Amino acid sequence: MAETRDIFIICNSVNELGGLTQWVHDISRLFTARGHRVRLIGMEPATDYRDFGSDLPYPTFTLHDEQLPRRRKATGAAALNPARTLMLRKRQQIFEGGVRRLNELLRTAESPGAVVIASQVWAGEWVAAADTTGMQVIGMSHESFEACKNSSRYNRVLKFYGGMDIHLSLTDADADAWARAGMSNVGAMPNPLMTVPKTLPTLDEKTVVTLRRLSHDKGIDMLIEAWAQVGPQHPDWKLKIFGAGPDEQALRTQARSLGLDDTALFQGKTSDIDGALSSASVYALPSREEGFPIAVMEAMAYGLPTVAFDCAPGIRELIDDEVSGGLVVTPGNVSGFAIGLDRLIKDRDLRARLGAAGRESVQRFSPDSIVDRWESLFALLDR
Repeated sequence: MAETRDIFIICNSVNELGGLTQWVHDISRLFTARGHRVRLIGMEPATDYRDFGSDLPYPTFTLHDEQLPRRRKATGAAALNPARTLMLRKRQQIFEGGVRRLNELLRTAESPGAVVIASQVWAGEWVAAADTTGMQVIGMSHESFEACKNSSRYNRVLKFYGGMDIHLSLTDADADAWARAGMSNVGAMPNPLMTVPKTLPTLDEKTVVTLRRLSHDKGIDMLIEAWAQVGPQHPDWKLKIFGAGPDEQALRTQARSLGLDDTALFQGKTSDIDGALSSASVYALPSREEGFPIAVMEAMAYGLPTVAFDCAPGIRELIDDEVSGGLVVTPGNVSGFAIGLDRLIKDRDLRARLGAAGRESVQRFSPDSIVDRWESLFALLDR
């Protein structure tokens, strides 16, 4: 039996809408069920709030009462603006107060062998500044190497994660990419499959579904463009888009400009994932960037074949193109995405074959197997 540990999971917000926040709560539940003492710690209150309930089996904390001022790049005279200088000084004072609060929480560890997991790069800045003496410190990138490389998070990973005991990516391919970038402390840890279907789809429902945040990185605009090509050929089929986000109005405008009924497409947010997935026959993942998408894992658990852009190694880790899980399309190839949807709409046998193989394949990420991997990692880092 694995040693019982104090595990501190650090994230940007403990109640933010999104897949990463779902992951921190999922893994907190799994660690708690194994007997570990978990504290879930966020940096600031959520922008897009989600209620995770009041009966959590682990305590949650938020270091700052309000949203922190954001540091924006500035050059020339703007960089020397007194107001900006004052804002940065104030932010640093707020940050230092948060680090002190984090240190107070870390000192509540009841025994040696405590683990600190920085699950997001921004939160990793607080972890790097905290007193973690005698603790295992793990940094995580919940996105592909390429997605991180093309963002401001890349330099922060190199700065804050380089001195941690290990930096975990979601796939071996991404870990290898970080190693090639010069990091010597890399490893991989996939997401657990938390979904247990209540009702399996018949694959006879004439519905394509996606559950996504309505933001640029999730690629809903490309899905709408693809559906404008496919939908008119199959007027008895529907596309249902569940979710909310900053791009909703722009996406509705786009849909109307392409002759689609935006009120039929956009279903709003839903907590009934079982109802959304069990009443569909095809899942669509048009993302521009991903890590190890929980949405695809959920679809596979339901036996739904997925059409996805090949935007990250995590896609290829989950979906074996034409073999199990669905069809993988070159990133940005909207016509190819439309062709993939069209194939699955027309061919029920293909839907059934890819869906059944995917449902079997995704079981290798069962919660017990993933927690076993985490506990083996903790033991390894003890040496």
